This record gives sequence, structure tokens and C-alpha cells, in this order.
Amino acid sequence: MSARRFRRTGALSLAAALIGWSFVSPRLPASWRTVLQAGVGGLLVWVTRAPLGLGPPRLSAGLRSGSLAAFSVAGTVAATTVLAPVRRSMADRQPPATAPDWLLLRIPVGTVWPEESAFRGALMTAGSAAFGARGGRLLQACAFGLSHIADARATGEPVAATVLVTAIAGWLFGWLTDRSGSLAAPMLAHLAVNEAGAIAVLALRSPNR
Repeated sequence: MSARRFRRTGALSLAAALIGWSFVSPRLPASWRTVLQAGVGGLLVWVTRAPLGLGPPRLSAGLRSGSLAAFSVAGTVAATTVLAPVRRSMADRQPPATAPDWLLLRIPVGTVWPEESAFRGALMTAGSAAFGARGGRLLQACAFGLSHIADARATGEPVAATVLVTAIAGWLFGWLTDRSGSLAAPMLAHLAVNEAGAIAVLALRSPNR
């Protein structure tokens, strides 16, 4: 097997493994799922030697780009709450944990870090080596979208729409990574999306649920 074919096989296998993991992880005990997912993300970064750009000078660029993106997406999420269908959906959603656990642990440690390190870190690194920069970004975006099928089913959201929206978000997160050279940028944007959505759910949730 040629080196190029080996890299492509490895990148596609990693993408398939991450999609498969998204169906397995929700079945794990919640008490240690967050720690396990954070550890898996770190392990994948180490194995692929993904450049995270979390030190100077790239960190500064990542924080600047990520902060701008975070303010934009948080404002967008807040604006959508004026729409009646969005308000009803959020009001009927059952939070997965208490507010402090959800906002301070599960989102940043159990979701944002594992997903960014795995998709924008490990998979985009492997995909770029195999298919070029654009191909790597597209691969991780597609895998990111497909990895949310289980979440969509669990929350009753439309599967196709969820996959499409998260794939687009994954592509934009990848673009932020490439533009800034730091994983801090997509991490801040991703954190803003999830935290703003969670806060909206907690604020709009029906009191009798």
C-alpha cells in the first residue's frame, strides 16, 4: 500500500470511528462519560500529533478570532428565541443535567474540548495530510454532522436538518482553525453556541416539566 493510500485509509477510518463513537458514548454511564470523552480527545491529538496552536503567538490570534465569532453566534442564538417554534422547542426540552453540571462541566469539558480536539484537531490533521487542506476540512465537517445523528434522535430534532446544520458549523469551525492557526478559535465559537443554547433552554423551559 502506498503512503498516500495509507494516509487516506487512516483518515477515513478515523472519521468512521468518530461517527461510531457518537452512537456508543450516550449509552455510557453519565458519571464518567465526560472524563472519558475528554481523555479520548486528548489521546487522538497525541496520536495524530495535531497542532493545537494553544501557545503564543497563535493563541492570541485564536482568542481574537474566537471571541468575535463567539459574540456573533451567541447573539444569533439569542435572536432566534423570539421565534415561536424555537421557544416552544426549547421550552419542551429536558436538560440533561443540573444547570451547573451542564454549563460548567458537560458542555466545556465533555463536549467542546472532545469534539474540537477530535474533529478540528485530530481528524482535520489526518484528513489534510491525506486529501489536502480543503479535503481535510470537508472530511471533518461531514463526519461532525453525521456524529450528531444520535443527538438528534434523542432530542426529537429532525435528523437531516441537524446533520446539515452541524456539518456547516463544522466547516466554519475548521475555517476558523485554519485562519487563526489555533484551536482556541473554534473552541470559543463552539462554546458560545452550546452555552447560549443551554441558557436559553433553562430560561424558557416550562416550569411544570
